[in-house]
Parts: sequence; structure tokens; C-alpha cells
Amino acid sequence: MSTVDLITELFSLIDEALQDVRKHSQAKLYLSEVVTIAILFALKGGHSRAFYRWLKKNWQAEFPNLPHRGCLLRLLVSHQRLTTRFLAHPTLPGVIDSYGIELIHPIREGRSEQQIGKKGLSNKRWIVGGKLCLLLNRFGLIVDWDFGTANQYDADFQPLIEKVVDQMIVLADSHFHAAEGDPPNLKIYARGTWNDRMVVETVLSMLTTVSHLKKVFHRTGDFCPVKMQLPRRFTTHCK
Repeated sequence: MSTVDLITELFSLIDEALQDVRKHSQAKLYLSEVVTIAILFALKGGHSRAFYRWLKKNWQAEFPNLPHRGCLLRLLVSHQRLTTRFLAHPTLPGVIDSYGIELIHPIREGRSEQQIGKKGLSNKRWIVGGKLCLLLNRFGLIVDWDFGTANQYDADFQPLIEKVVDQMIVLADSHFHAAEGDPPNLKIYARGTWNDRMVVETVLSMLTTVSHLKKVFHRTGDFCPVKMQLPRRFTTHCK
């Protein structure tokens, strides 16, 4: 599939899903255009400046009312809530796992008062950043997600599992076990068992190699919704 076919089909699916959402009278872009650009940005990864140059140079005809880069980024932030419309449906077996995202080098920790990441372990190495938790169905599609700092314990993401207690049996590693008790639909598996684990490993590898999520440039709270002060059991989810 060519890039133009991909963008056309993506726009068609998004436009159909957002038919009931009205466009603001002063907006230059339709909401389906904003969401399409946001998904292209997520798929392409990299810096916003490079993405905007690529979009303006190659796809100006498809998005004739493309605003300035700063205005476009603010649109992406203000319409984050629309992403919940494209979450997948739960299936009986599912899997959950976390994904560490390094925002700054550990040696630079604490140098800025605007630092939004915390220090924690990811893949047996120390990082300073955030942690993305994904709840996937049996097909590897995202049912729900949440985001915290890198020092966040995986068991604090159990509210994602509790939301689908009557719909899914969720497989997870031992890090999602909580001493005070687990949801009845959580299944802790031992290392080397349950081949369904490969579903989440494939998704996480695509985030690294396709979306370059290990090298994000979004370092502010609006673009990277890291929670600065998290309790042991938080229930407030990202936008």
C-alpha cells in the first residue's frame, strides 16, 4: 500500500468515526483532518519540526488549510480526548505490560525544575522518564492505556484491569501483582509460559522501531501526560 492510499484510507475511517462531532465555526481544519495528522505523527515518530516539514512538503494538497506548526501542535494537544474513540473492543484473553520511555539522560536528573520524568528501572537499566502501560486484546489492539512516571510500580495500573473485570482475562507478569490483592480477572504467569505474551512484545517492538517511542521529543506535561505526584493507587487516567 502506497503512502497516499494509507492516508486516504486512514482519513476515511477516522471521518466515519467522527461524524457526530461538530467542527468549530472558526476552525480551519476538520476534526478528522486533525486526528489523521496526529496518527501520522505517532506512526512516523521523530521531532515535530521534521514531521511538519515532511507534511507540508509532500501532503499540502491533501491538507490545504494546514496551519503553522505551533498552532498545529496545540490542536493535537486539545483534541487528545478523541483518541478514546479508536480504542479496540475487549476480548476474553488479553495481556497487559508497561513500556519505559526515557525523556532525559540520568546524569541530567534534577537539573531543571520543569522535569516531568522520574528515575526508575526499565529493561534492567535506569532511566529518567515515564512509563506507558498498555492493555491489549488477543489481536494486539489497544483496549485501554495509562501513563505514569518511570518509578511507578506496575501494580498501580491495576485500575485498567478492573475496568474490564467482566469482559477480559488479563495476563500479566509478576510486577502487576499487588500485596493487598489482585483483581479476579488478573492472571499472573510464570516466565517462559503463555505464548500470548508475544502479542505485547510485538506491539512494544513496533513502538520502538516504527514509532521511535524510545526517542520522543515531547518534554512538557501537555504533550507527555506524566503525573507528577502519584499515590500508591491512582485512579485518575490520562486525557
